[in-house]
Amino acid sequence: MGYLVISEDGVLASAGDLENDERLAGVIREMVATACSLHRMGDQLPFKRMSVVFGEHTFFVTISGQKIYVVKRQNVVREPVSV
Repeated sequence: MGYLVISEDGVLASAGDLENDERLAGVIREMVATACSLHRMGDQLPFKRMSVVFGEHTFFVTISGQKIYVVKRQNVVREPVSV
């Protein structure tokens, strides 16, 4: 549905639903900073990927180098299996 590439300076690239979404970029940057401050092990990040799941879509956040990559995907809703 869309993507963002974020650095400390702001949005580097974007498309789809997330095109030029500076507000979401700031929220994601703060979430990553908070998660990193909770458990820091030397210079290593405590995680490489984070998923934020909502009812209809999910944000997949990946950290690589000095950049944060965010992808927004549609969730596939499946009917419960009756046994």
